[in-house]
Amino acid sequence: MSFSQNDLSEYAAFAGRLADAARGESLTRFRKGATIFNKAGPWFDPVTDADREAERALRRMIESVYPGHGLLGEEFGEREGEGAWRWVLDPVDGTRAFMCGTVSWTTLIALEHDGAPVLGMIDQPFTDERWLSVGGKTVYTHGDETRDVKTSGLKDIAKARLSTTDPLPTGYFSDAEAAAFARVAKAARVARYSLDAYAYGLLAMGEIDLVIESALQRYDYAALLPVIEGAGGVVTNWQGERPGSDDKGEIIAAATPELHAAALALLAG
Repeated sequence: MSFSQNDLSEYAAFAGRLADAARGESLTRFRKGATIFNKAGPWFDPVTDADREAERALRRMIESVYPGHGLLGEEFGEREGEGAWRWVLDPVDGTRAFMCGTVSWTTLIALEHDGAPVLGMIDQPFTDERWLSVGGKTVYTHGDETRDVKTSGLKDIAKARLSTTDPLPTGYFSDAEAAAFARVAKAARVARYSLDAYAYGLLAMGEIDLVIESALQRYDYAALLPVIEGAGGVVTNWQGERPGSDDKGEIIAAATPELHAAALALLAG
């Protein structure tokens, strides 16, 4: 099944309404005593009532407007669709940031066609920032400001601004992954941590040059692929391949192919 630019424009407008609805659930709880639960037993994997209620709201909207579309969300799993379209949702990416009152958490919305993301959105409700990529272009909105954005174009890893959520092997990296990341961090100019998916928005607008992560799920990165690529960047797994559901959730996003290649070489040792 093919689709037109008009289809994408319609879906982009709908994605904006989804993000607005998620804002209604998250902002009423942010820094206002959100209820926190632990999903993972002995290892702390937090979820809040904001995560759950935001995803419920988005699911209701999608099921009402596009009942034949598939759905994958972090909190309530997958609902099979009847065709090629699937929405991929992470209503509050960066739950730890949310529960600590910091502003690196975001809402992530992607629309896939035959398994490939064709629309991606990163929304930060508290700062009123939104990155939308559709049709090969990434647009940034902040309040009344709207503009196309591009990556920094940096090629030299010695000048790179690098980010990951947690560089320690006690976090998302295995021991081997942490050692590999440390090689890149040593080569880069500066490394910043705990930015979650907000870092990818900053990469798309040229404020960060390189993001390296591991242990991500499809709902963590599906929206990020169009945003980075629409801004001229490169996103792969640590083997230099298109990220897919059968890998370890290792993601490297870079401003340029040259920077990407340099980081891949360091990750490989």
